This record gives sequence, structure tokens and C-alpha cells, in this order.
Amino acid sequence: GVRSETRDPIIDMFTHTPEIPPNCQWCLFLRNHDELTLEMCSGEERDYMYYTYARDPSMRRNIGIGRRLAPLLENDRRKIELLHSLVFTLPGSPIIYYGDEIGMGDNIKLKDRDGVRTPMQWTMDRNAGFSNCDPAQLYLPVVADAVYGYQAVNVESQKEAPHSLLHWMKRMIAVRKRFPAFGRGAITFLRPGNGKVLAYLREHESVTLLIVHNLAGSAQSVELDLKGFAGSTPIEVLGEARFPMLKESPYILTLAPYGFYWLNLIGKPSEVDAYGIEQTVL
Repeated sequence: GVRSETRDPIIDMFTHTPEIPPNCQWCLFLRNHDELTLEMCSGEERDYMYYTYARDPSMRRNIGIGRRLAPLLENDRRKIELLHSLVFTLPGSPIIYYGDEIGMGDNIKLKDRDGVRTPMQWTMDRNAGFSNCDPAQLYLPVVADAVYGYQAVNVESQKEAPHSLLHWMKRMIAVRKRFPAFGRGAITFLRPGNGKVLAYLREHESVTLLIVHNLAGSAQSVELDLKGFAGSTPIEVLGEARFPMLKESPYILTLAPYGFYWLNLIGKPSEVDAYGIEQTVL
């Protein structure tokens, strides 16, 4: 969806997901210890994924892609944050693969799936602080390239940098925990005219959250049909900024490239029925 700058693949994934018992959830992850398998994709889809994410044959594993998240996204902080925002706000239990919270890279020269299983990069010390043994005794070598090597990417350095990816992840997780709607609420996908914008409501008990993502690499404006919530005031939950009150007219938002909003709709909505909104409860 991000690469093609369209919301359709993401909505299709959720609207076609098989039903599960009400006391269960799907696990949502961006990467894990196995390759990104393309076994269930069509030949055309597989070729597109290879062309997009693994043009170098050494990045491929069997019929999958053996890369970590940061290299897959060209180490673009905006894309990394956008995808984690999706995982944190869509229905399911978010799973973060070790190292992705600091933007670790991979080593595609290692055999099989070992390229995404290198030692965690804790510090700039020997063996990235993972072990004090002789480096030759490590089961797998630490990542040592200029961009993703442990001297540049490690937990210790990011703890000291208030605007690091690690601190951003911790803040987002803390905010998510404040709102049970993310973990237990129903989801209602909105269908605005701008297909580059993915917007949905998460509702649980008396709380309604409006989540809006820009999947494009350029700024986007979107008109949302929210007249069913006329009279409510959106409050941005990350910085508590107050947005203009919702009315029966289309609600206009402008998002930065790969930008997103988490908005809490405060106040009693009107009794006017929403229009043009497809609801999917998971």
C-alpha cells in the first residue's frame, strides 16, 4: 500500500480476513525471524515484490525476501513511523521484531535466514555489547556496515537522543496503552475520494478514535464524511492539540508526506446517520 500509494491493499486485507473467535486476535507484524514469504502470491505479484524490494538476487530467500524493515524502507524514518502507526492502530496484537525499534539493518551475505538474525546492537562496544567473547566465537557476526553497523545504530546511543526512533516507539506504545479501543474496539473504514489516504474509526464503549494515514510521499488533502459525529471536537492524542469541531459538512485534513493523525473525538455526536462509510467489525 505504501509503495503503490493506495489504501486498497490494506483495506482488502482486513475485509477478506477469515473470522476468528471473539476472544482471539491476529498478530500484526512488519518483519519477523523468517523471510517475507511470497508463496501465496501470484506470479505477477511476486515479480512486483521482487522488483520493488529485492532487485538484488542475494536479497531473496527461496521464494521470499530476507530483509529487515529499515533496509526494505530505504531507512526512511517517515515510512518506518507510518508503518508502525498502522500496526499500532489496526485491529490485532502488534509484534515488534527485535532491533526494529532502533532501525537495525541486515546482512544479506549470510546464508539462509541468518541475515535478519544477527546479534542485538546494544552499545558501540565490542560485539555491539551483545557478548564479551571473542568475535570469532559469535554464532553470527554483528552488522558492521557504515549505515546500519552497531557503531551507528545501537540502543545506548538512542537512549541518549530524545528524538531517536527508540524514544518515538516508546511514546507511541505508551499512547496506545491509554486507549483500549486500539486493542478491543471495532473498526470502521472510511472511503474518502483521495485513495492515497487511509482513514478509519476505532470505537470501544464511549471512545471514538479517528485514525488518518497518508500513504503517499507527497502532501495530501482529504475530505472525510463525519457528519454522524457533528459537534464532536477532535483532540490529537500525541500532543493534545485541539482541531476544529466536526460539522455536517465534509471535514478537511491535510497530511504531510507519510504523515498521520490519531484523533480522539470528544463530545456527543449528532443523531445524523453517516454516509459513505463501510463498517467492518473484527
